[in-house]
This record gives sequence, C-alpha cells and structure tokens, in this order.
Amino acid sequence: MEGTIKKLTDKNFGFISQPGNDKDLFFHASELDGTDFSELREGDAVSFEVSETPKGRAATKVKKI
Repeated sequence: MEGTIKKLTDKNFGFISQPGNDKDLFFHASELDGTDFSELREGDAVSFEVSETPKGRAATKVKKI
C-alpha cells in the first residue's frame, strides 16, 4: 500500500494518511524498512503493509518512496 506521512512526533512515531480512507494509520520507528526516522518529513510518500495489533490497525514495513 502507499500513503503520505501526515504527522511525525518527537517520540519516534507518526501517522500515515491513505487515499480513500479517512482513518490515519499509526506507525512506530521500529517498523521502518531501510529508512531512518530522521529522514522522514511530513508530506513524504511511503509504502507500507497493514497489520492488526492489540490497539488496532498499524503500518508496518514503512519505506520512503
């Protein structure tokens, strides 16, 4: 899947917006694939997979496009 970084925090997590979906996906820096958290900026395009977690859906294998 692909989306856009909507928000980044100073606590090593952020949110990804997806076209056609009103709910943003949470991601943690530990789920980045080949990308360092410090390289990400709000508005960057990313690819990712979606996983079910105890707290709901989250993005995994997040990679900057």
